[in-house]
Amino acid sequence: MENIEESSTLRITPTVRALSSALRGKRENGPDSRQQNGDRIFPEPEKLWFKESSAKNLRNRDFLSPTTMLNTLYANGQVPPAVMSRLRSLRGIGVLPVAGGEVTCEGLRVSVDRAAAFRAVLAGGSTEYLKPSSQKQGCVVLNCPALHSRPNTPTSDTLTLGQLRTVLLADHMGALLRRQGFTVSYCPLLLEESDIITLLRALGINWPTAPAKWTNEEREEQILEALRTSSYRERETQRGRRVSGGGQRKVEDEADEEALKVNLKRVFQEEGLLGYDPSLGTCTVHRDSVSHLAQLDLATAACTVAMATVLHVTSCQDEFRQQQIAVLWRASGTKYTQRHLVCGPVKTPGSHLTAAQYLQLRRGQMKEASEMKYGDQVEGQTWDDIIRAMTSATVRFELLSTVHTSPVTLDVLREGGVPTKGPRGGAFVMYNCARLHTLFDSYERGVEKGLYPEIPEGSQLDFSALKEEGEWLLLFNYLIPFSELLDQSGQALDCEERVARVNIKTEQVCKFLVSLSKDFSSYYNRVHVLGEPLPHLFNQMFCRLHLLRALRELYHNALDILNLPPIRQL
Repeated sequence: MENIEESSTLRITPTVRALSSALRGKRENGPDSRQQNGDRIFPEPEKLWFKESSAKNLRNRDFLSPTTMLNTLYANGQVPPAVMSRLRSLRGIGVLPVAGGEVTCEGLRVSVDRAAAFRAVLAGGSTEYLKPSSQKQGCVVLNCPALHSRPNTPTSDTLTLGQLRTVLLADHMGALLRRQGFTVSYCPLLLEESDIITLLRALGINWPTAPAKWTNEEREEQILEALRTSSYRERETQRGRRVSGGGQRKVEDEADEEALKVNLKRVFQEEGLLGYDPSLGTCTVHRDSVSHLAQLDLATAACTVAMATVLHVTSCQDEFRQQQIAVLWRASGTKYTQRHLVCGPVKTPGSHLTAAQYLQLRRGQMKEASEMKYGDQVEGQTWDDIIRAMTSATVRFELLSTVHTSPVTLDVLREGGVPTKGPRGGAFVMYNCARLHTLFDSYERGVEKGLYPEIPEGSQLDFSALKEEGEWLLLFNYLIPFSELLDQSGQALDCEERVARVNIKTEQVCKFLVSLSKDFSSYYNRVHVLGEPLPHLFNQMFCRLHLLRALRELYHNALDILNLPPIRQL
């Protein structure tokens, strides 16, 4: 394999590709990676290896090509010496440094040079690992039907938990897509100081607003005129019957005569739109539909780039209605790509709560849990901010940690408050983020007292001192893969543009943070990071502080994608 100058930013995907190329040799460049060679079928490159993640397996390997794969590639599964040589000398852009490889009964296992990997990630700062590997271009409009007036403006007392889930999902997607380089706007505009805005701000959602007396009537008239002149408009057949004697026509229902109707089925058939409900037929255009379309028109007018995608984030109960709106918009002449991100229902067995009641319940539980732990300290603005952030975290993780197409079931009848410890989602994540702040506050106090020197540059440290399995787990499972996790959501928007539904792994950031918090908590409870102030122990302590400082930034970046502020104490 040709030696290529290594990139300073290590990635999992390029490493797996390089391992596959080394294992397959010249076959990698063949016209069809799945072609037969006699009776042998060579598997696709991405299936040859898998990255280990469990603490047990990472004790003796980092990547594994199972015996079944080796038997497919080589007679009797015998790996040629030349292949082993290529693996041990593996190089490439973004490729993790390889320490060695060996064939065992489980397959061909490869170990990473961990000290070199720690040095590559931590010595120069971990900034490149906290952002997507590449920046995208384009504009995405996130449309949340739950917030449109239909015909009345939604309030905290009418917003359902299923609708709240769609709003939180749109908010999360906006932060994630902006991180990837997209220009993001939101639809609809909400009136300033409205009841719903107060609810959203309590959850840390900064939804765009318009002045209280703002109207969009001019755009509504433009949309209405576009539908009146659309080729998909259904012309009413003359109703009534001729009156004998005078030849005059009697109109039986003047209102129906004037109704504006559009044949939606013709729209998606003739426009070649896929994935729309075949039962969509003729739609009577009502004022609330026109208002919805005018809001969409306003949001897309803010797009300053050529490529724009409108992502309708809707509940499964409202999907049919939103498909009507989307096809109706197409009938009015818009050519923007439209996608539908559909959420499953939110269930609360034995209870029925509005969004406001649910938020009030979780806030009360969070305050009770804090008072049980800290007593009379839980007073003042600082604690109000902490409880607000913890409540928002709890709500977001409860509603966003599940695959968006699946239902969410909430236990709202459980007695007692929401614990601040234990792997229960948002509170657990925020607690562990706060532990990192506490650690560095303790270190700074030690520096002020003269116990510890300032943390030296990473280039001055020997990272082979990081030998704890938990340290490699945190780097290999979280710091290195994070940027590739950020890449994935934007890629989902690149699918066939005429397909209606899009499935995005919206739950990944929440699950990533919960898993990270479990592994960090296990490590932190086992390892005493700030050791005795003895010079011969400083190198290991500083290596660990470099790792945990990068981890603290990882927490901040991941929480920012959920629009959650980190908490410094808890």
